[in-house]
Amino acid sequence: MPIVYAVKNVMSKPLITVDSEASCQDAIRVMAEKNIGAVVVTEKGKPVGIVTERDILKKVCPNVSCMKVKVREIMSKPLITVDANTPIGEAVSIMVDRNIRRLLVTEGGKIVGIVTQKDLMKGTLDAFMAMASV
Repeated sequence: MPIVYAVKNVMSKPLITVDSEASCQDAIRVMAEKNIGAVVVTEKGKPVGIVTERDILKKVCPNVSCMKVKVREIMSKPLITVDANTPIGEAVSIMVDRNIRRLLVTEGGKIVGIVTQKDLMKGTLDAFMAMASV
């Protein structure tokens, strides 16, 4: 039986990235333009970390100019991933256990998207609504 409410059904794609040499200011600009709260950090096109709005606020802005700090200096790593067929409940459990708000989603070992707390809440609501209408 296929997993109807798997992460792949609620993840966001394409993945929005910045190079590890980008400044925090560059990351902020991308997040603002795309209306997102995090960007995946890459080196030579390979994902190596993630920078969130919270990372920038806590680690940079109170003390230093965002123009001077590279995202590689503050990114969270290693990346926490789940397979695209992971059930939503399992993804929520991973987020709670690790105290994180985003997971990268993989298919065949390649990162294909990102799933957030908001995505999972919407997926859970959709599942409950579907069951209620049966």
